[in-house]
Amino acid sequence: MYADDETVRRILQDTGDTWAVVGLSGNRSRAAYGVAEVLQRFGKKVVPVHPKAEPVHGEQGYASLADIPFPVDVVDVFVNSDLAGGVADDAVAVGARAVWFQLGVIDEDAYERTRAAGLAMVMDRCPAIEIPRLAPQR
Repeated sequence: MYADDETVRRILQDTGDTWAVVGLSGNRSRAAYGVAEVLQRFGKKVVPVHPKAEPVHGEQGYASLADIPFPVDVVDVFVNSDLAGGVADDAVAVGARAVWFQLGVIDEDAYERTRAAGLAMVMDRCPAIEIPRLAPQR
């Protein structure tokens, strides 16, 4: 397990409500689309990050984390594990407060680097599963 329930709860409740979702596009069949919808339902501002930079769920998309012109609290990562470490490093560079690697996204070196940089980190879990379980309803 790459994060205890207290870390998950802290990210969901206390880390902030602006979530950059890396890999989120308008493709409704992708997991990121449904998870972003759940995040919005629970009061999070979702910022789509995808090379297409298309709007999703009514929010402007950006091609990269560096392109987002405002602070991001949490970076939720929906890319393959071999790309996730670079995204985590980008999250540190833009001043995010936490990084969340989705189910099946695992990079132990990135986990250690991100934690060493002072960010909260969750790996191989899904906020759409954890929010109803750990966070109070708004």
